[in-house]
Amino acid sequence: MNKRILQVFEQHPHAFLSGEELSRQLNCSRTAIWKHIRSLREAGYEFDSAPRKGYKLISKPEKLNAAELIGGLTTKVMGRQLHILDEVDSTQAVAHALVGSGAVEGTLVLAERQTSGRGRMGRHWHSPPGKGIWLSLVLTPRIPIYFTPQLTLLAAVAVCRSIQKLCKVEIGIKWPNDLLIHGKKVCGILLEINGEDERLKYVIAGIGISANLRLEDYPEELRGVATSLAIESGSAVSRTAVIQAFLREFEDLYGLYHEEGFGPIRLLWETYSVSLHRPIRVQTPNGLMEGMAESIDESGALTISLASGESIRVFSGDVELR
Repeated sequence: MNKRILQVFEQHPHAFLSGEELSRQLNCSRTAIWKHIRSLREAGYEFDSAPRKGYKLISKPEKLNAAELIGGLTTKVMGRQLHILDEVDSTQAVAHALVGSGAVEGTLVLAERQTSGRGRMGRHWHSPPGKGIWLSLVLTPRIPIYFTPQLTLLAAVAVCRSIQKLCKVEIGIKWPNDLLIHGKKVCGILLEINGEDERLKYVIAGIGISANLRLEDYPEELRGVATSLAIESGSAVSRTAVIQAFLREFEDLYGLYHEEGFGPIRLLWETYSVSLHRPIRVQTPNGLMEGMAESIDESGALTISLASGESIRVFSGDVELR
C-alpha cells in the first residue's frame, strides 16, 4: 500500500491530495491512509499537511549509493570494500560476521536504518531510516590490545575534522566518545574488539552521526540532549560527502598513528575537547567521581584531580560536564 500511495503522489507532483481522494483511488479507509502516511514519514519521506487540503509529498529520503560513494573516495584502504544495507539490527553485528567470512581491514558497513543500534554500556542508539550515518569500519591495527581506547579518540578527531570542513559548525569532543554541538550530542562512537590475552585480532569501529534528522524525528526524551548536522547548520547535508570526508580523515590519522604513535593524535584531540580543564562528574564502574578534568594520558585514560588533591585515572565512564 505504501508503494501505491507513493505512485499516486508521483502522478500529482507538488499537489495536495486529500485523504478522501486517496482513499477513493486506493479503495481503503481514510484511517488506513493516515496510518500509511505516518509509516512513510517514519521511513524518511516528508509530507506537508493542511486542513481541508490533505497531504503533499515534499521530499524522498536520499539513498546511499555504492557507486557514487566509492567514485568519490580518495582513500587507499578505508571504505574500499563496501556493504550498504537497507535495514539491519546493528551494523556492528554485520561487520563482526563479515570478519568471520574473511573481510579485510577497511571494510565498511553502512545501513539506512538500524533496528537495534548499539551505543556504549548496552544503550540503544536511535537510528531512523535515511537521515543518519550508521556505519561500522573493520580495523586490524598493529597495537597491543590495551591501546585500543586510543582508537576511540582517533575516530572522534576524524569525525570532528570532516564535519567542520563540510558543515562549518563548532563541534567538540566529550571524553571518551561523544561529539557535541552547542552541548547536544550529534555523534557517538563505539569500539568493539576481538583479541586474546594481549594479542589484538581486530576492531570494529561503530560510528553514528545524526546527519539530517529534524527535531520531530527524535523521541521526546532525546530532544533536549540530541541534535543533528542539519539542525545546527540550517540545511540538509550530503551523507555521502560526510562519509567520504570521514574516511579520508580517518585513513590519514590512522597512518600517522602507526608511524608516530598516539602523541600527535592526543594533541589534536585536546584541541577539540570540551571536557578538559573544567569540573566534571564521572560515573565509573567503581562509583561516582567528581573533580577537575586535567588531561588524557598516553593510554587515552582521563586524568581527574579530586578535591582531596589526589589525581586518578579513569579508563571508562559516563562524563557529566558541570
